[in-house]
Amino acid sequence: MEILQRSYAGTLESSDLLVEVSPYSGGSVQVEIISSVEKQFEHAIRNVIMSTLEQMGVNSARLTVNDKGALDCVIRARVQAAVMRASKGDDCHQLVWEAI
Repeated sequence: MEILQRSYAGTLESSDLLVEVSPYSGGSVQVEIISSVEKQFEHAIRNVIMSTLEQMGVNSARLTVNDKGALDCVIRARVQAAVMRASKGDDCHQLVWEAI
């Protein structure tokens, strides 16, 4: 899935997170995580983000994630929403939703 524009999903409320996705010409995925629980859970948050991007076929993007204690299912949903908005929904018909 190709990232065509900058998009956002989520909020800065407790137990949620704000995800910003933007195009990145480096041919890789860059993830910056800002979290109140970064020391304990940064690795777990990064794993959820990267596996979601892999399942959606995103190979090149820049993400900034501002976490306020979100659960894995919330992280996954916010990343999916931001990616679909950033791709303008053009590739969504190619997704295998059962795999995600």
